[in-house]
Amino acid sequence: MAPESFDAIARASRVASLMPRDWRGTYQSFQSGPILPVQLAIDTAEPIGQMIDLRGRLRIGEVEMPVQGNLNAKSDQLDLLVLGESGLKVGLEPGGEFQGVQGLSLNGWYGPRMTAIGGRLQLIPGAPSAPAATSGVPSKAGDRTVRGLW
Repeated sequence: MAPESFDAIARASRVASLMPRDWRGTYQSFQSGPILPVQLAIDTAEPIGQMIDLRGRLRIGEVEMPVQGNLNAKSDQLDLLVLGESGLKVGLEPGGEFQGVQGLSLNGWYGPRMTAIGGRLQLIPGAPSAPAATSGVPSKAGDRTVRGLW
């Protein structure tokens, strides 16, 4: 077996220093709830080995909540925890988390219980919230988009 030439620790340091600090997008519960605008502000991104410790604030609709997460620089896997109970107003129970394998861009909400309804969080660096048409809901007659499976 050949030694691995990828340096995940160096990538973590680079990603932490270069990643955008402002993200925007949408969140929708799998319970067919409304599509809500989202803003994620990353206050700190600190490399720790091949991991990046993220701290910031997540605003879904009119509700803002603190978040803390880990981004794996080797695999781009993300675990983002919602801290506190303010997320309850938009259906995010304490103990749940956003998980994804595409960094911050596409994540699923996984509640703390098996019966908890999940959701989909889609983010783009610094871009305005995505229009409703990207969610699979037609924005006008004849305009159809294909909704990704998540």
